[in-house]
Amino acid sequence: MADFTETLIAAVAIGSLYALIALGYTMVYGILKIINFAHSDVVVWGAWISYLIAMHLLPAFGIDPRHAQQVPPLWMAGVVLVGAMLACGLLGFAIERLAYRPLRHAPRLNVLITAIGVSLLLQNIGQLNWVFGASPEHMPGLLPEWSITTPALGQGAAARAVSIDLIDLVTLGTTAVLLVVLELLVFHTKLGTAMRAVSFDAATASLLGINVDRVISATFVLGSALAAAAGFLHALKYSGLQQPAHEAWVLLGLKGFVAAVVGGIGNVRGAVLGGFVIAFVEQFGAHYASPHFRDVYVFGLLIAILLVRPSGILGTSAVEKV
Repeated sequence: MADFTETLIAAVAIGSLYALIALGYTMVYGILKIINFAHSDVVVWGAWISYLIAMHLLPAFGIDPRHAQQVPPLWMAGVVLVGAMLACGLLGFAIERLAYRPLRHAPRLNVLITAIGVSLLLQNIGQLNWVFGASPEHMPGLLPEWSITTPALGQGAAARAVSIDLIDLVTLGTTAVLLVVLELLVFHTKLGTAMRAVSFDAATASLLGINVDRVISATFVLGSALAAAAGFLHALKYSGLQQPAHEAWVLLGLKGFVAAVVGGIGNVRGAVLGGFVIAFVEQFGAHYASPHFRDVYVFGLLIAILLVRPSGILGTSAVEKV
């Protein structure tokens, strides 16, 4: 029982990160019907920008970021999160304005190649010494080492308590708040109505007075801000920051994309569901089967979903008239 509970906690925390990343993919696809492969690199930039903000903010309040025993006030973590989201929101706006908007009516292959090119550009810029550098770093502790200990779970000699770390609670809570805000924005505001109208038919939405360019830019800003939140939470949970082009970041972005596809790419709620589904499959498979195949479980699930339901769990098949 204790093992099951620990695996469940890990799956929920990691699923929250996958959900935030998947939302950026699915929002852009829902509007433009393109896959923004540079989105995973925005997650990386969000993690590294969080690191830079923390390293500059903490000394200003007399806290040594290299000293593990000095814990800053909780509000500093919020400042770092908001700063990273704003910075990556601007980055997303720049990517859309400079890379994708000129290709709005170009063939899909051109857009795909551009997305890969933007991804490689962000990776290589991030490795410059005056940006993030090519060496791994350690994220300073912004949260106290606090946890909740449950009563002993299980029976007999196998019974033991389970600890729930503060970072897992913060990850789940932050994700829940952001998802509620996004839900309200998409389904209960004029901007959300405009986004759904553009995703349905951009030409008709333009004729009805909707500024399509502004809506698309807002979509990139929102998706990039959520990616920054995922990068920030990932840096807090795992603390070690690999250099921007490391394969670990690439794999994280791919799993976010898999989550979007499994849930139904283009569907906001499907992206959230997909994030938790692949996290549960990954964590429970690694614990009860073999930890060496955790990535195999994720991509195997993707193949199975595409064979059974190509549009994803909550996706809908488009009917085209010939």
